[in-house]
Amino acid sequence: MRVTTWPDLSGRIMDGKHLLPVRVYYEDTDFTGIVYHGAYVQFFERGRSDFLRLANIHHSELKAGVDGASLAFAVRKMNIEFFKPATIDDVLEVRTVLEEQKGARIALRQEILREGTLLVSADVLVAVITEDGRPTRLPLHLAQRLAQLGSAAQIPGDLE
Repeated sequence: MRVTTWPDLSGRIMDGKHLLPVRVYYEDTDFTGIVYHGAYVQFFERGRSDFLRLANIHHSELKAGVDGASLAFAVRKMNIEFFKPATIDDVLEVRTVLEEQKGARIALRQEILREGTLLVSADVLVAVITEDGRPTRLPLHLAQRLAQLGSAAQIPGDLE
């Protein structure tokens, strides 16, 4: 019997936050056994991807074309602050919260915790772009899906 879905594989939404468990493997660490700083960026990416998946916004749908144009999400800016290290075999929780959404911009707050202790935080600005790299508005039906998972607000100075 082939299993096509797993409960909670993409995490879950609780109290307006997307929560994704991530285990630290050997490949995520440096020679000291501490998580390499670049691995946290990958953990954040997983959190954002699964947040979108639960919003029913799929990368394959964007690539196939929305309203006649192929779209993608691109990280425009990411500010990361490191507080404490994670180590091999830790089980981490990646939290993603939609802070603001308008036009071509999506602002997210992400955190990585271990047993309730904040290890790393990131403020992430994602741009919706066309196939040729130009910013474009997120189509209304996708913006509505995203807004259902959080309280979307306006970002001043929107890319339009």
